[in-house]
Amino acid sequence: MRRKLPSTQSLICFEAAARHTSFTKAGQELALTQGAVSRQVAALEDMLGVTLFKRGQHGMQLTAAGQDYARKVNKRLDALERDTLDVMGAQGQNESLTLAAVPTLASRWLIPRLPSFTQAFPQNQIHIETRTRPFMFSDSGMDAALYAGTPAQVLQWAGTLATKLFNETVIPVCSPALLKKKQPLTPSQLLHMPLLQQSTRPEAWRQWFEAQGVDAPRAMTGPRYELFSMQVAAARCGLGISLIPTLLISNELTSGDLVVACNRPLTGLRAYYLIEPHIAPPREIWRHFKDWLIQQKEADC
Repeated sequence: MRRKLPSTQSLICFEAAARHTSFTKAGQELALTQGAVSRQVAALEDMLGVTLFKRGQHGMQLTAAGQDYARKVNKRLDALERDTLDVMGAQGQNESLTLAAVPTLASRWLIPRLPSFTQAFPQNQIHIETRTRPFMFSDSGMDAALYAGTPAQVLQWAGTLATKLFNETVIPVCSPALLKKKQPLTPSQLLHMPLLQQSTRPEAWRQWFEAQGVDAPRAMTGPRYELFSMQVAAARCGLGISLIPTLLISNELTSGDLVVACNRPLTGLRAYYLIEPHIAPPREIWRHFKDWLIQQKEADC
């Protein structure tokens, strides 16, 4: 049965025109004439029976259907390019796994351990991309994910299976230069220090102070950073006190670049999970990686 598929060239031209809202700029990017891009998009619209662009005297813009289709085409082209690069790079010899991961866990915990995996399975390759929120595996091209969240958040991730790796314990840390007496502070003393905030976890400090039994009306006040790696850098520079998962700062604590500002660790509801599609193909590389990851977890416990 013949599939109802447009040509790759027409999709590439449409995706570029949608990004630029210009056939001329799309042509410049693709080394095509403005007319060639326009004809490809027109052929695509004829095939779909849908108008993708509104054309007028003052330019062009996507229709609602065009906006929706452009988002989907962009994802499919990215996935197709990724798959093509995998085949080209492997030359038919290697297997690869594409893993979505929260960025700081990937850079500070997973990647430093990957040499042992590649040594054991040199024919396998692990590709890592950043994802901080749940997504649909069927639309993403991802094979699995390393995710940080609460049990309730994990349960809401439809169509997946979760393997818990470890709980998250956070602790206040700072540059040793901030501790003038070289001694950890009490929770009440921290109230008078600049508190570095995590933009994705705006209530983290409030929850920590509540667990210490301290009233902290200004617990959510302070500079905000999107990533834990940014918070680590800010804390090392002496900008304030960071509330960081201990898992992510073992090197800084060992080297003395960071010190414990208040020795009151808090283990909350958040944990790190390995997430996989509920129905996943039984690939050998996946079995190898999952077994290896669980061994890493057990070695750290």
